[in-house]
Amino acid sequence: MDLCHIPATREKGWYLALMAPNTKGPNYAWLDPSRLYCHPQGLQDCVADLLHPFQGDPIDLVAGIDAMGFILGAAVATALRKGFLAIRKAGHLCVETLTEPYTDYSGREKVMEVRTDAISPGARVLLVDQWVETGGTMRAAIRLVEQLGGVVAAGAEPYARPAGVAVICIEDSEGGRWLRENYKCAHCVPPRLQPRFDRHQ
Repeated sequence: MDLCHIPATREKGWYLALMAPNTKGPNYAWLDPSRLYCHPQGLQDCVADLLHPFQGDPIDLVAGIDAMGFILGAAVATALRKGFLAIRKAGHLCVETLTEPYTDYSGREKVMEVRTDAISPGARVLLVDQWVETGGTMRAAIRLVEQLGGVVAAGAEPYARPAGVAVICIEDSEGGRWLRENYKCAHCVPPRLQPRFDRHQ
């Protein structure tokens, strides 16, 4: 799809066609959304679709996960007129941090960190990333936010679910299902396309 083309009818997820498939082999993610971010209307509609389920919800802070979650998270924070917190891969921050180990989608063991002075107790945090495949990265980010007293979404009561998780795609994996069951989630993949995304087609 041309990066200047805007379809006459913009259904939810129309911009997913801008993403490029993996041409480099199994050590890489199967699909690259970064081309989507180059399309002005595509990026705007993606952000709008991610925020739609959270309309009227109190959100104090947006947090994005290293590295591609920084792009989408910053765009979401700007749309909401909220601050943005970067959750980093360990070893990059020169201030006091809290760390959390995790296993990423490729099975590699990693560590994530967040500065300890950016989340006030009770702050309602919207976590943003590009993709949830196995859920390990997002689960670690949630643990970091909650250990610092932030609220991603806890409990079954509506008032206790003020923010949550926003990503382009949540795959139907064990981790993806756990996330959907326990947190308020937004994603951009229409139901008719979800099976294709789950099969990496």
